[in-house]
Amino acid sequence: MADDANSITSDDVINAAAQGRLRTIIERIERLEEDKAVIAGDLKEVYAEAKGEGFDVKILRKVVSLRKKDKAKRMEEEALLDLYLSAIGEI
Repeated sequence: MADDANSITSDDVINAAAQGRLRTIIERIERLEEDKAVIAGDLKEVYAEAKGEGFDVKILRKVVSLRKKDKAKRMEEEALLDLYLSAIGEI
């Protein structure tokens, strides 16, 4: 019985077409991961440049994050934030 388990090959589990498709998907993911690393490095450089010019990187990140949101959603979040801060006596 142990010999049967050891004799199972990848051909038994996945047919040739599926193996090819799997390989293609994995290679695409690997290329995208490489692209992501390059982009992350580029972003790091831009933030470092901004910091070197005296900009507050934390605030820049916040601005970028806010600009991604829908204006109505952002206003709703700001109103809730003000409400919560007011409720705990912070405003």
